Amino acid sequence: MRNEFDKKDLKILQLLQTDATASIEELAEQVDLSRNACWRRIKTLEYEGVISKRVAILNPEPLGLDLMVYVLIRDSEHDSDWVKQLRIVVAETPEIVSAHRMSGDLDYVLRIRVKSVADYDRLYQQLIKRIRLSSISASFVMENIKETTALPIN
Repeated sequence: MRNEFDKKDLKILQLLQTDATASIEELAEQVDLSRNACWRRIKTLEYEGVISKRVAILNPEPLGLDLMVYVLIRDSEHDSDWVKQLRIVVAETPEIVSAHRMSGDLDYVLRIRVKSVADYDRLYQQLIKRIRLSSISASFVMENIKETTALPIN
């Protein structure tokens, strides 16, 4: 995968991050390319894996998923079977919207979306039944100050 992009590629990426439903004609006009040249660039960016998918970003509140929880996990085992089981649990749990292996004091951070503290507690109970955890701690988000999927492309 390449690491260098020209200004037109970067502009296309910025525009698609803002609105992936924009037509090829709209994008081409804003980037000052022909329709076909713009389409070819987008297809190349998709083929190279720079654009991994185009999705709708949903507002969690109308869906009743008001509570965002960060779950901090420490593991005392660090063996491949435990990691495999964690990956299975994460993949099979739709409420876990992101999971990250960390450096430093924490081993893993999970970001979870649920309706309520009671729903989080049910999820917590399921997690501890399915996987041994040395330490688990949860922090509930009180206010979203900034949340974006857009990468800082300059």
